[in-house]
Amino acid sequence: MSEEFREPYFSLNLEREERKEKNKIAVHLLLFLVTFFTTTIAGMEWITGSAGPYEVASLRIGLPYSISILFILASHEFGHYFAARIHKVRATLPYFIPLPSFSGMFLNFGTMGAVIRTKTAVPDNKAMFDIGVAGPLAGFVASLIVLVYGFTHLPGVGYILAIHPDYFTPGYGSAGLNLKFGDTLLFSFLRHVLTNSSQFVPPMSEIYHYPFLCVGWFGLFVTSMNMIPVGQLDGGHIIYSMLGGDKHKIISWSSLVILLVIGLSGLVEEFFGFNWGIGWTGWLVWALVLFFVIKVKHPPVLYFHKLDRTRLIIGWISIAVLLLSFSPSPISIAAGS
Repeated sequence: MSEEFREPYFSLNLEREERKEKNKIAVHLLLFLVTFFTTTIAGMEWITGSAGPYEVASLRIGLPYSISILFILASHEFGHYFAARIHKVRATLPYFIPLPSFSGMFLNFGTMGAVIRTKTAVPDNKAMFDIGVAGPLAGFVASLIVLVYGFTHLPGVGYILAIHPDYFTPGYGSAGLNLKFGDTLLFSFLRHVLTNSSQFVPPMSEIYHYPFLCVGWFGLFVTSMNMIPVGQLDGGHIIYSMLGGDKHKIISWSSLVILLVIGLSGLVEEFFGFNWGIGWTGWLVWALVLFFVIKVKHPPVLYFHKLDRTRLIIGWISIAVLLLSFSPSPISIAAGS
């Protein structure tokens, strides 16, 4: 091809690629803005206990919630993203997933999380480990920051009374449905060391009115879901990279069975009225998603190396993060008595 035709041809291709990249960035930005809006609305619903309609000026009430939850989700996904870039694995920017509020929706955090997509193969287990562990550890640290701020900046008792004037009356909670978030080792520890007996510390049945506690709890919940060592979850990537395919298979199936048992325990408790306090039907649903969609087995990487000591230590720390963040009964809903 002569020079006079070659230059316009390559210029046209370059312009197309630049236009595609701009369109992709616009999609990421649009999803982020929509998720910012839906999480702000969700924050208002959690904090005020009402479903609106709201005045535009009052949207600021939901900002602590939306900013905190986007901070945690962005920390998690950009942890994956930058680790992928370090290993020269092509990856998309995060796709934030909005979840609008609908009439009658009881549980809504305003988002279904965020994801990135890798566009080239991960070359070896070292890269797989770094990419897999960077997200949950970054999200965990972000959740820890939000929780520490929440526990050290608890409002006075007037805050809960402004939402529930009858909070301290004998009949409070006797009507309607009562929502309670499940405690975790880390949440309980932070509550113990960062608060004192002279403060009003909300019980787990009221923390959804406190944006930083609610979002911090949600961050731990999402971290624990991702860190379960099954298939291609982040926890699965980590265990596979550390121990190899055979041991991953054993741990993966064992973890799935534990989820099924806890999920079935919640199902039995819900339908037969047992008060075991351990179990949640959501874990049963998650186990089925893992089995049928995400799959239990981890696909092999091209090259597998023994991980260095530093990576192994970080890997075991990540398992500790799972144990600190996991709740066997993360959400319980019961009729008032």
